[in-house]
Amino acid sequence: MSPDERKSILKRWNLTEKELTEIVQQNPSMRGLMLGYIAEYKLRKMHFAGPPYENIHKADDHDRSRKGDLIVTYKGKNFTIECKSLQTNSIKTTEDGYVGKYQCDASDRRKIKVGSKMVETTCLLVGEFDIIAVNLFSFEEKWRFAFALNDDLPRSTFRSYPPAIQRKLLATLMPVSWPLQPPYTASPIPLLERLLNRA
Repeated sequence: MSPDERKSILKRWNLTEKELTEIVQQNPSMRGLMLGYIAEYKLRKMHFAGPPYENIHKADDHDRSRKGDLIVTYKGKNFTIECKSLQTNSIKTTEDGYVGKYQCDASDRRKIKVGSKMVETTCLLVGEFDIIAVNLFSFEEKWRFAFALNDDLPRSTFRSYPPAIQRKLLATLMPVSWPLQPPYTASPIPLLERLLNRA
């Protein structure tokens, strides 16, 4: 790492903390992008740093053939974790806490094979990753995650797809609440154990 790379990003870009805060607040798309990458970093540090995990690495952003923001080895088997964030405009306060929605889809439309058919869609395939990790920071500005198995997530109800296709595609917008409700859990380990027991 060069001396320049060791400097704080504020020094390298000649920005004050106040200026960077202003820029982020004035550009919602930038804020969303930054929060997404920060969530991946926090997810790794909070839940997947060291034992019982091995070979922890970030998937290649440019490899469209593989989904998953994080790949971890647990008890000798590789698992893919997909990290998503709440849509801030969907958040509502309830008597018990909060409810919100997150987008669970591909970044753009692409042709994928669903059963024996080719479908052009932004939907993710059932089984395309192992576990979803939903960043709940926007509920109370606290770093928490909700984990669920891919198999337990809602399916697409898009009417243009026949039922046989819908059953193999994940919904693009999914609800989550705090406190957590099934199928979500606060730790990935019980879910990883379930996956191991299926093998």
